[in-house]
Amino acid sequence: MVDIATQSIFLYFAGICSTGTVFLTLHIYILIDNDLEYNTEREPLIIPEYGRHLQKMVQYAKSRPDKEERNNLARAIISVMGNLQPHLRDVPDFQHKLWDQLFIMADFDFDVESPYPIPSREELYARPEPLKYPQNHPKYRFYGNNIKTMIDVANTWEDGDLKEALIYTIANHMKKCFLNWNKDTVEDEVIFEHLGELSGGRINLMETDEDLSDATSLMRTKKKFSSNGNGGKKTFHKKNNQNANRRKRY
Repeated sequence: MVDIATQSIFLYFAGICSTGTVFLTLHIYILIDNDLEYNTEREPLIIPEYGRHLQKMVQYAKSRPDKEERNNLARAIISVMGNLQPHLRDVPDFQHKLWDQLFIMADFDFDVESPYPIPSREELYARPEPLKYPQNHPKYRFYGNNIKTMIDVANTWEDGDLKEALIYTIANHMKKCFLNWNKDTVEDEVIFEHLGELSGGRINLMETDEDLSDATSLMRTKKKFSSNGNGGKKTFHKKNNQNANRRKRY
């Protein structure tokens, strides 16, 4: 406990100083009251980023009986919280976030006038709804889900050159995916059969005379050549030791 002399000094300075100085005097008061505390005896920090002293200031502001004084202390605490995080000043609703954090540190029991809606404990600790992941179990997983989506889109198109070009593009991509999974060669009839099965029988290329792209051209990788004409090889130059040239000879 703080003695009577310390309390009278604090009240004297609190009566003659501005709001910001009241907060500074409050900080001094807490340091006087903090008499050899150990971390094991202290309350856990609710928001560790603001530190122990700021949480004690919030607890002190909660204990004041006068509501006008609590409002002044709350605004002073919000000002200091903003100074502790200057990198967040450009964030939208910055002041709203600070007031929410103030009520969180006050354990949602702080009777002050807030310019924003006061958050509740249930709103903070509410569990989010589980995400709905797509439960697709395709028969040919090596083609991927995008191939099935492209086939469904092709089924909605009207017959014509664009649809035919899209179907052959899908078939060539299916052949490339198949070769990524199986490095050996694959016949076009296998791709046509899988394409007809995935399309529900609406796409039939079994009777076509046009072949798909060659497996070698589908799996060919582009070689990167540098512009120096050395076939991509790096040239290394020996560094001349200038210190050796400057060495004096005797």
